[in-house]
Amino acid sequence: MNLLLAASGPSPYWYLTRGTGVVALLLLTAGVLLGVLTSTRWGTLRWPRFVVSGLHRNVTLLALAFVVVHVITTIVDGYAPIGLRDAVLPFFSSYRPVWLGLGAVAFDLLLALIATSLLRARIGQRVWKLVHWLAYGAWPVALVHAFGTGSDAGSGWFDLLAVGSAAAVVLAVLWRVVSARSGPGAIRLAGGFTALAVPAAIGMWAADGPLASGWARRAGTPSSLLASAAGKAVAVSDAVAELPSTPFDASVSGTFSTSAPRGNGSITVALSAVAGGGSKGVLHVTIWGVPLENGGVQMTGSTVTFGSRHAPQAYSGRIVSLEGSRLLASLQDASGKALDLTLDLQLDPSARTFSGSLHGA
Repeated sequence: MNLLLAASGPSPYWYLTRGTGVVALLLLTAGVLLGVLTSTRWGTLRWPRFVVSGLHRNVTLLALAFVVVHVITTIVDGYAPIGLRDAVLPFFSSYRPVWLGLGAVAFDLLLALIATSLLRARIGQRVWKLVHWLAYGAWPVALVHAFGTGSDAGSGWFDLLAVGSAAAVVLAVLWRVVSARSGPGAIRLAGGFTALAVPAAIGMWAADGPLASGWARRAGTPSSLLASAAGKAVAVSDAVAELPSTPFDASVSGTFSTSAPRGNGSITVALSAVAGGGSKGVLHVTIWGVPLENGGVQMTGSTVTFGSRHAPQAYSGRIVSLEGSRLLASLQDASGKALDLTLDLQLDPSARTFSGSLHGA
């Protein structure tokens, strides 16, 4: 039986929500760029105008598909109190209502764009063009939504992606303004000013908002979720504080188990121990390998965790050396702090127990 405790963490839906949201933002950016090219009737022998127009339409549809998956995984995840109504009716959610509501606005604009494109022959060119231009607002609204509700705001890769997307859209719109020499000067000037002012305003807001400390509370996160997150952070901090400072030496005692051979002949050996009578740490070791004739194991893989009873996986890593009944393991905590453990064991095969000493450095 494997005695290694399983790590708890975000659900797979949370990762899907993050991934589809980022991809949707990139596709929206690409859709804006292709829309600008389509509006100028740009085309070459290799890229005729109908190809650019078709690509613009397909990229927008693909962006909508990713937004739909983004919405569904957010609802199914269940971490935040977000329902189907919140995806289409903005500003009514109990979770970050303004910033989640902007996501609903962007979603509704995309739906309006698709619907009017399908009904273009019935509603007329003027109505279609008005809705089409309004739909371009989905891009800055989606960007603000990503910063306001996304968990990646402040991470270097996301900030770089946001800046790159904004720069591409600004350059495309400015190129469109300059190329429209026959258009009214006031409209061209307003277009150029808007292209520069909107991303700049978003950047200044983000610096004092999502990128600053305390945003979760100011954004409208329910107090129950804030209390839960704060409680977990304090619990982990207290748990790490319970561990002895390095270097340390402690006695250990525990149990071990060995699995039956698998089809490829490999087995799993799992050890679970407490150090210093349980007050100085909990140790879990799992070793995968091939059984030897003398009863040992030729190791092919391993996992090691060490922590307190409140946070048994404060440190995690693997075995770097296994010689007889002595093993050396290299571990790290979430901040990257290293911990090297040396474990010397005396096994009692009949009782499936062991005792020994543990050295941490």
